[in-house]
Amino acid sequence: MRIAMIGTGYVGLVSGACFADFGHSVVCVDKDANKIAALHRGEIPIYEPGLDELVATNVRAGRLGFTTDLTVPVGEADAVFIAVGTPSRRGDGHADLSYVYAAAREIAAALKDFTVVVTKSTVPVGTGDEVERLIRDARPSADFAVASNPEFLREGAAIRDFKFPDRIVIGTSDERARKVLGEIYRPLSLNQGPLLYTTRRTAELIKYAANAFLATKITFINEMADLAEKVGADVQDVARGIGMDNRIGPKFLHAGPGFGGSCFPKDTRALVKIGLDHETPLRIVEAVLAVNDNRKRAMARKVSQALGGQLRGKTVALLGLTFKPDTDDMREAPSIPLVTGLMDMGARVRAFDPAGMTQAREELPDITYCEDAYHCAHGADALVIVTEWVHFRALDLLRLKQAMKQPVIVDLRNVYRPDQMSESGFAYFSIGRAHHRTTIVPEPVPA
Repeated sequence: MRIAMIGTGYVGLVSGACFADFGHSVVCVDKDANKIAALHRGEIPIYEPGLDELVATNVRAGRLGFTTDLTVPVGEADAVFIAVGTPSRRGDGHADLSYVYAAAREIAAALKDFTVVVTKSTVPVGTGDEVERLIRDARPSADFAVASNPEFLREGAAIRDFKFPDRIVIGTSDERARKVLGEIYRPLSLNQGPLLYTTRRTAELIKYAANAFLATKITFINEMADLAEKVGADVQDVARGIGMDNRIGPKFLHAGPGFGGSCFPKDTRALVKIGLDHETPLRIVEAVLAVNDNRKRAMARKVSQALGGQLRGKTVALLGLTFKPDTDDMREAPSIPLVTGLMDMGARVRAFDPAGMTQAREELPDITYCEDAYHCAHGADALVIVTEWVHFRALDLLRLKQAMKQPVIVDLRNVYRPDQMSESGFAYFSIGRAHHRTTIVPEPVPA
């Protein structure tokens, strides 16, 4: 099958490369000439394990190409996927659909034979209707169908998620579109990837509902963690205990500093707005957003409490800046409000992240960036584990302690065992577990 992928961001590039790996002929289109030139040089604009090799393999095989002009790829395509960004619209939280609609207008001008136009971007319910109207108004005689095919990719595991999906959702009432998309995804039948055919509007809502539910699970276990600390329970055992119930499941029950990234924050905000627009308030999702925002701001206070309530003049080392491991994505990362809060309280901040420091410098220009974890810890009054990169799971604790000014660790991801840290001589503070501490006496503030 011949596929045009409009957009070479996270979803577009991963999806395009994976479709090409299935044996389809794929052309990825982007208006950013510098990005397309970089892709021609073999430079991947995002950090995703295995993506550079996947792209290179399929470019060499002639199945994957890149261009800034969609005219020829769309004119020759059996299916055109719209995979452009839908960020939160400034001011009201609605999804900004300007890129989607601009793509639809350009696609309309290039259509030739029957083509399936597929919205792969996360879009509010009814967007497919508007895309269809825009194309029909521009080209009344065009032979096309509009379908919804939301993505369910986790950053850091996107290639595996695409090739071994839990489900493939296809929203269309057009039989020809259904056959085209069924053929495109046919290679996944060997992996038993279940295809769920729905109406277009149902498919659009499935994506938002899935992300909102996962965000709710994260927020729920974070609130349980706060309660566990107060009553002397262990949130990790709580998570195991409820996760063993197959009606609940263990995934997304890991207490931490709150969710971030490119999807959950913007999609939950957009879903709330969709509900309000249709006079159906989504109170649970509204609460999830409020609790998560408050939690991220509270993490700086947690660090302050670990140092006796006084951060002015202290040095705090952060390990991890991205919102999750195996990505360089800083969008809505908990590290951003954490750094802001620490600096507002007078702390000096040092940081190390294995992949995210280039992106982080744009968001956090006023902190010191370090070459590794031990350099970051040098002279620090407290070390904070912010992102659970595998690099931080087996640190040399003796070397770490010798590098620090004070042996204080605030583990926002529960990477280590409290008894292990206590035996190693650290004052250790984690999420939803009993604190193992030595007494930290705040130094007097200079007059």
